[in-house]
Amino acid sequence: MSKHGRILVAMSGGIDSSLAAVLLHEEGYEVIGMTMKTWDYASSGGTKKETGCCSLDSINDARNIAVSLGFPHYILDIRSEFGDYVIDHFTNEYLSGRTPNPCVLCNTHIKWDALLRRADRLGCEFIATGHYANLREENGRQVVSKGIDNLKDQSYVLWGVSQESLGRTKLPLGHLRKSEIREMAKERGFIELVTKSESYEICFVPDNDYRGFLKRRVPGLEKEVAGGNFVMEDGRVVGKHEGYPFYTIGQRKGLGIALGHPVFVTDIRKDTNEVVLGLDQDLYRDGMLVSKLNLQKYAAIEAPMETVTKVRYKDQGTKAIISQEADDQIKVLFEQGVSAIAPGQAAVFYEGDDVVGGGWIMKSFRQE
Repeated sequence: MSKHGRILVAMSGGIDSSLAAVLLHEEGYEVIGMTMKTWDYASSGGTKKETGCCSLDSINDARNIAVSLGFPHYILDIRSEFGDYVIDHFTNEYLSGRTPNPCVLCNTHIKWDALLRRADRLGCEFIATGHYANLREENGRQVVSKGIDNLKDQSYVLWGVSQESLGRTKLPLGHLRKSEIREMAKERGFIELVTKSESYEICFVPDNDYRGFLKRRVPGLEKEVAGGNFVMEDGRVVGKHEGYPFYTIGQRKGLGIALGHPVFVTDIRKDTNEVVLGLDQDLYRDGMLVSKLNLQKYAAIEAPMETVTKVRYKDQGTKAIISQEADDQIKVLFEQGVSAIAPGQAAVFYEGDDVVGGGWIMKSFRQE
């Protein structure tokens, strides 16, 4: 009989999720490892060797850890549900002129739900992942907060996990730094985990060429959207582009246009197939509207509150006043302008280190 009960651990084959399983095993949990197969890269038409969490090597690495410690390991094929939801959403967002964040969507709508369903079948009370974040209960609510390693903190990608799901989740790495994880792996003889390269690419676009992926995913797209206008903020037409889905807010390189000075994509107009260009200062916005909310620390935002709001994963965050204008909409007013806010990305609101909640950016605006 285990000391703490049975727990299902998501194991990608990398050092973080592997050490999460190891630490829980040492703590006295009855660990069951599970590696999720989300994507078969060969089916996308890509040419790069398959790497990352879905590769055969990664699956074998996760299994080897389980075998060495004597706990069971399973492979969960969720390619169908992943593709139908995450990849279709990824494609549709670009076709709508927005910039998607598939990793957040996968965490909140696919991986957690898939793990919990299998946890129930295997008699596991809890699930665990190798995310660098902390989790506690406060005032009857589950609150995600930043991991102590600022360089590795992953609280941003967990804003969408439901209260019910968080109540059954363990995050064993939140109080540790990456350097400590590496030392722990060395001490336990898992040298291959320390030397293994880590992938930060989208799992189904491992060559980082999302434009090529879209072209393969939507036959005829290139011809359908090519030839629209590059226009400046003042409306002047300055050239032709390859198609609005192939550009993102804030992009400077790869525009294929020379105006004698740097210009950036400041807006994407799907309905007219226009890509708007401007100077660096034209990227700044004073506020934004956020929808499809998931609140964690509080059940609702009863009055305007000061937060630090992130508009992308690597964003350091900006002080902002947020106010809930409807059941599913928050208005954000920044203390100072924020550059390159991209509709379709996730906005996450922090109170100190705690995640207040988050949602998807609908649009940004300048104050009159």
